[in-house]
Amino acid sequence: MKAPNMRWDAIFFDLDGTLVQTSPEIADAVNDTLRHFGWPAAAQAQVDLWIGHGTRELLIQALAQVTGQSAEAVRQGPVLQQALPVFDGHYQARCGTRSQLYPHVRETLGALRLAGCKLAVVTNKEGRYTDTVLKAHQLHSCFDLVVSGDTFPQKKPTPVGINHGLALWQVAPARALFVGDSSIDAATARNAGIAVWLLPYGYNMGEPVQACQPDRVIADISELLT
Repeated sequence: MKAPNMRWDAIFFDLDGTLVQTSPEIADAVNDTLRHFGWPAAAQAQVDLWIGHGTRELLIQALAQVTGQSAEAVRQGPVLQQALPVFDGHYQARCGTRSQLYPHVRETLGALRLAGCKLAVVTNKEGRYTDTVLKAHQLHSCFDLVVSGDTFPQKKPTPVGINHGLALWQVAPARALFVGDSSIDAATARNAGIAVWLLPYGYNMGEPVQACQPDRVIADISELLT
């Protein structure tokens, strides 16, 4: 793709549901974990609704469903501590096995870099999983900055990751854009004072992204080049 004349000096991207379709292998890892403890599997559609707050929170929702406990009870109880290392092993093994890049991701990122735009991933996925997914799809070299859910004490929708990138690159908020797929991403961008474009095909807890009132809804990320 041809390098565009860029309106943006920095673009921040969500990962799951924006750059990479990861839900099939996340569901596999969840169900590997549930089967380990003799619990029934979760449906793919249900797992999709849990994506967005990081894999720890996703696992809490899954455990709450199969044990009948509240999410808060799971968060404070022993079941989570038993399940976390089991899930960790399964998800590390599953990363890259059934995920795939969304259309035009690699060539768009390449064109944006060629145009001199700073690029970052800002995700709530824990760093060890973010790293594995980026490596599985050979995306590490596409980004100047990667902020995961455990990079800072706070994660999205707090704007700490975006603010860090803006300060690092000395980019004004008016010259920055967040591209995501959910209300969490929209809130993160608003909290940072930057524009937000959303994609309609990701994981927004079952709600249409138009309800988040982004600055723009785009069909795929190649629209960043037009």
